[in-house]
Amino acid sequence: MRIISGKYKGKRLIAPSKLPVRPTTDFAKEALFNILNNQFYFDETTVLDLFSGTGNISYEFASRGALSITSVDGDAGCVKYISKIKDELDFPIKPIKSDVFAFLEKTTQQADIVFADPPYNFDLEQFQKIVTLIFENNLLSEEGILIIEHSKHTDLSDFKGFTEARKYGGSVFSFFEVS
Repeated sequence: MRIISGKYKGKRLIAPSKLPVRPTTDFAKEALFNILNNQFYFDETTVLDLFSGTGNISYEFASRGALSITSVDGDAGCVKYISKIKDELDFPIKPIKSDVFAFLEKTTQQADIVFADPPYNFDLEQFQKIVTLIFENNLLSEEGILIIEHSKHTDLSDFKGFTEARKYGGSVFSFFEVS
């Protein structure tokens, strides 16, 4: 994976091969950040990265100057890798090892951007639970945005707060706002 823009533009990072992840492709990530660039000043933005895996999305936000990033993943190896890169590059990332649903049920931390990249094999109820917990617990700032990455075979358009979906290859980003 590589960082596309910002302070560490072009930097390549090699995650351990044994991590249970499916990183967002550079193509999809670049498209996503082109959309976000038009909506946010990253140096004024707080981010919550759920199912963060290798930290790919967190590093992109950090390189672009995000104020703070909380990266949540249930895998100890993923969290350890994110901690290592955060320290090496002096990124404002707070890695947390936790089941994402348990984290969402207890946190009160609000963010401007919540990005969730759960396993593609989640059923609709699991995707719905993510959206419900974020909105019911008021975890998204008033002008904030929730982005869920999922398979092109999954349709989240009936969920509360859904605004649009963008497809990139086999991946889709569904966008949600406080309604």
